[in-house]
Amino acid sequence: MYYGFDIGGSKIELTVFDAGLTPVWNIRVATPREDYDALLHTLAALTAQADSLSGAAGKIGVGVPGLQSGEDGALFTANLPATMGRPLRRDLSQLLRREVRIANDASCFALSEAWNPACRAYPVVLGIILGTGMGGGLVVNGRLVSGRNGMTGEFGHLRLPVDALEILGRDIPRVACGCGQYGCIENYLSGRGFEWLYQHFYHEQVAAPQLIERYRAADERASEHVGRYVAALAVCLGNLLTLFDPDLLVLGGGLSNFSELYTLLPEKLPAALLPVARLPRIEKARYGDAGGVRGAALLHLMDE
Repeated sequence: MYYGFDIGGSKIELTVFDAGLTPVWNIRVATPREDYDALLHTLAALTAQADSLSGAAGKIGVGVPGLQSGEDGALFTANLPATMGRPLRRDLSQLLRREVRIANDASCFALSEAWNPACRAYPVVLGIILGTGMGGGLVVNGRLVSGRNGMTGEFGHLRLPVDALEILGRDIPRVACGCGQYGCIENYLSGRGFEWLYQHFYHEQVAAPQLIERYRAADERASEHVGRYVAALAVCLGNLLTLFDPDLLVLGGGLSNFSELYTLLPEKLPAALLPVARLPRIEKARYGDAGGVRGAALLHLMDE
């Protein structure tokens, strides 16, 4: 059996999968955000439940909202204080007496999508989450590319490129980011950024679903806003497509439900690419919220 953990700021989700990636058991509990020992105890207790159900010690993969670096795998998890600076992989492996694999939750999302039966034929899959933040992952020939510092896929922390500044205005505020930098693209292009841009230009706070409703009702401001947002998103995605040249681009997160993106982006992207470039296939994520646990379980299965 394969156990996929998705640790978030408010909940921990565990799904047990069989060898065919069919989910057989699922549970969600509150995350001990501030207490590392309590977090370890919670993960160990959930694992014991899963082992009892499975009748064996399953293989464990964990998705976390952050990065692991250094020889001991110390985590950088700004939104999960309990694990900040802690070697969770090492400590959990020792506690459970088996190998535990850990990856960024957005990378787990990308891995899950790349392993969909309909996507296995694509050698290079790029997954992008447009949610509260903006992140993603890169999968090549079915294997996650993590990089030396586990940073591959932290696309939201690239800074606004010059072409995006031409679209948004060179005087656009360089918004402070949780990573310590200014002008990171996730503050403008995530779901949260989609709302921020509208408020910046029109001085009205409107939630993304309502903005989309206004756009579909042909509201002038909403139409102008979506055009500006898509143009900036296309510029930033164009840089990623030029760098990684994927066969498939998968969008996840709340804004992936904005169905018009799949028509608007292919119209705007060619201008951001080299003249010889062909657009990759662009699709909406298939697994929704379940992608994190599924991808975490795949951290073991991808090597078998």
